[in-house]
Amino acid sequence: MATCPPYPTRPPARPRTHPHWWQRAWVRYGALVTLLALSGLVILALVREQTGTQGFLVGLGLAVLPVPLLLAAFRWLDRVEPGPWRNLLFCFAWGACAAALIAIVANSFATRWIATATADPSGADTLGATVIAPVVEESAKAAAVLLVFLFRRRDFSGIVDGVVIAGVTATGFAFTENILYLGTAFGTDQLTGGSGIASVTAATFFVRIVMSPFAHPLFTVLTGIGFGIAALSAGRHRLRRALLPLAGLLLAMGVHALWNGSAAFGEYGFFAVYAAFMVPSFGLLTWLAIWTRQRELGAVRAELPVYVLAGWLSPAEPHALGSMRARRIARQHARRHAGKEAARTVARYEAYATSLAFLRHRGRRGRAGADFAVRERELLEALWQRRAVARPALDYAARATAPPVPPLPPWPGYGVYGTYGAHPGHGPYGYAPAAPLPAPSPGQYHAPHGYLPYAPPHPHRG
Repeated sequence: MATCPPYPTRPPARPRTHPHWWQRAWVRYGALVTLLALSGLVILALVREQTGTQGFLVGLGLAVLPVPLLLAAFRWLDRVEPGPWRNLLFCFAWGACAAALIAIVANSFATRWIATATADPSGADTLGATVIAPVVEESAKAAAVLLVFLFRRRDFSGIVDGVVIAGVTATGFAFTENILYLGTAFGTDQLTGGSGIASVTAATFFVRIVMSPFAHPLFTVLTGIGFGIAALSAGRHRLRRALLPLAGLLLAMGVHALWNGSAAFGEYGFFAVYAAFMVPSFGLLTWLAIWTRQRELGAVRAELPVYVLAGWLSPAEPHALGSMRARRIARQHARRHAGKEAARTVARYEAYATSLAFLRHRGRRGRAGADFAVRERELLEALWQRRAVARPALDYAARATAPPVPPLPPWPGYGVYGTYGAHPGHGPYGYAPAAPLPAPSPGQYHAPHGYLPYAPPHPHRG
């Protein structure tokens, strides 16, 4: 078994220095909140100026309809290892405020400049929609994904994280854009007297809210997948980590340009692009996201048994933590018997255990960072602090979701198999609940590749 230098529980102490005022966390958070708030006020004023107060209110009421559904879908996809709400809130606010403001200002400026330079307003509008808008909008939305990737790296570990972060950002952007389009359509109907199904508002609502609420999320998710694959790449592949997000961004721009230019393909160009490209792409990306989520659950089931052998987890926990149904049952059981706070404790326990499994998975593949041991210890200690509440709920969920196995007849010379068909002395899920391993001797700890973690604290100390 490979060994490494002493366990780096904490970095060496450094002389305490007072950070500059711009390095303080509250200054950075305050600057970010101020930026987003100012962007929101400016974009609110611009949209209201173009649509009028009544058009703005109508557009707002209609544009908000798909938002809860899209956010619920991305949150469901992120249930295996749910990211912090603050990340999603930032992404939605960035898309709805900052990215929308950048897009509306840059698109208007570029289109007017092209119209003035070419003396062809119609051609400028077409060029702006098919070239300028995809580049500007996808770049503005990708900025949020990049910021989370750089500054919240611990929360960005794979493809699902990229899909969720990009999708929530694009949902916020589409929300603001739909207010503008629907409010403008309502203003047009007021001038022309249109109403009912034949109105411009009804047609815009059908195209943007009913048929294609997923359009902007679909485009930006391609960028998120690029960042997600880059997050899975080993640290030494720097060129790949830089090129993959750029490739995803360029692909997002291309698909966006094809969508915006579909009207130039004839009377039925929009429906042709929608049926032949958009729907299949949406289905393929949905399948990819769900398949990736199932692989994550498989990684949880495969990586956690080693912590059972070391004494950190009970034998039933890898099965329960690797099943979304069992996780839900565990939270419900805790809520029913100990209240909402217990259910939240179980949910946090599940999240920490999932992060632990992913950390070990990356370590086995050579993708763990230099802080592997420190991060593993943090997660194990977080689990140990919550074990009294979470273990009974997860054990109950494991029993409730375990597949029934008929009892086997006695095997001469080997005794009778247990309830689950396992040999006596083995746990219900096929491996022995071995006694906790002794803690490594001072000056020694196990390496990320093929190691068994140190034992948990002694019961009288833990």
